[in-house]
Amino acid sequence: MSRVTRRFRIAGKVQGVYFRHSARGEAERLGVAGYAENLADGSVEVLAHGATEAVEELRRWLHQGPRNARVDSVAELTVELEEPLASGLKFEVR
Repeated sequence: MSRVTRRFRIAGKVQGVYFRHSARGEAERLGVAGYAENLADGSVEVLAHGATEAVEELRRWLHQGPRNARVDSVAELTVELEEPLASGLKFEVR
């Protein structure tokens, strides 16, 4: 099984609408490790590591987010991790 790590930056109405916690729920459902973190500019950053198909499904979900969110854009970057995720095999909200 192929694994991939991607970093996403989600812009729009994504803070204060339970976006990070909802992303954690989706990631856990899909078996994806990583984190979701609010950024100072009002966006949310998500780092996702897991099976290619699972990370792709999470990416699709990020374009919509939870019910009260409004996603204007999702920027994506494939990244190489030099060491295992600090959170192990979990997905955490920061």
